[in-house]
Amino acid sequence: MKHYESDVIQFRGNHYDFGYKQGELLKDSPILYNREKQWATKRKYHFNVNEEEAIRLFTKFFPKMLDELQGLADALAWELKDALREFGGLYAEYERSGCSIITGAQYMIRNYDANPAFYEGRYMIYQPTDGGYATIGPSMQITGRTDGMNEKGLAMGYNFINRRGLANGFLCNMIGRMVLETCANVDEAIALLKAIPHRISFSYVLTDPSGESYVVEASPRKVLARKSTISTNHFEMLIEENRYRMDDSIRRQEKLAADKKNIQDVHAAYQLLNNEEHDIFAHKYDASAGTIHTAAYLPQEKKALFAIGNNRMPVVFDFNRYVAGERIHVTKIKGALAYNLPFATMERM
Repeated sequence: MKHYESDVIQFRGNHYDFGYKQGELLKDSPILYNREKQWATKRKYHFNVNEEEAIRLFTKFFPKMLDELQGLADALAWELKDALREFGGLYAEYERSGCSIITGAQYMIRNYDANPAFYEGRYMIYQPTDGGYATIGPSMQITGRTDGMNEKGLAMGYNFINRRGLANGFLCNMIGRMVLETCANVDEAIALLKAIPHRISFSYVLTDPSGESYVVEASPRKVLARKSTISTNHFEMLIEENRYRMDDSIRRQEKLAADKKNIQDVHAAYQLLNNEEHDIFAHKYDASAGTIHTAAYLPQEKKALFAIGNNRMPVVFDFNRYVAGERIHVTKIKGALAYNLPFATMERM
């Protein structure tokens, strides 16, 4: 087992200053070096940025992100187009992953499955002062989120479906950030997901304090929403977008459906995904299908739970108290995984 840790980064202020602060932190982090090394062979084909089109899309759907990206660029002494390429959540290629999500009347529990070498190890808590909702959740591609919750109690997670049939549009991580920061409830989130362009096929799971839960099946060609409390890595409606091999996704879906019948509370729901003996938590890290974190969001209580590794007690964040002005005193979340490569933020690889 190798020990891992995620930095807890909290910030209150406008988007430009938030971007600038993140840029300053990146200067002292191994992540930019590791990212350059990991993506070196793909940059020529997958990181071409149409700056004008990117600015148009952000201006239409998430204009404050342009301020955050400019802050990042200024802190790193880059051009805006460089920040758009690296952190814009539009054109970078996405590593395929696993992931399982269940929801209940009071919770969303999510296993994030991927390769730890590409994981950023940054747990972000941000309260904007220039518009947008306060959010909490792990980062992806610096500006995006893998899952999370906002101050209204809207919780979001997503599951990878397929890379086939790529189109110009936003990636899951930026879509997740956009949903959390601009939508107050499930209905607003569904409307946004139907309006924005999608680069890759993903399922987006949404719930809010009402207890309603939806899975939004989104591909570059079509977006449909259905009520559901379970999501893995295949579509139920847009079946033409599915991968050819879905055995493990179907296995996890069926097991979650069977075991969920016996769940009585949030603690049991969390253990179903995090405890190894339930056979949902996975160790297939080299295949980008090993579980890195288990996150839980309680929309009614506005609490977030987070753990790295299996069979672990989660760190609990009282997001309501943060939104009310209190500072969170946790600075790192520590855990362990059965793998040998570090997170991208931990050391040079």
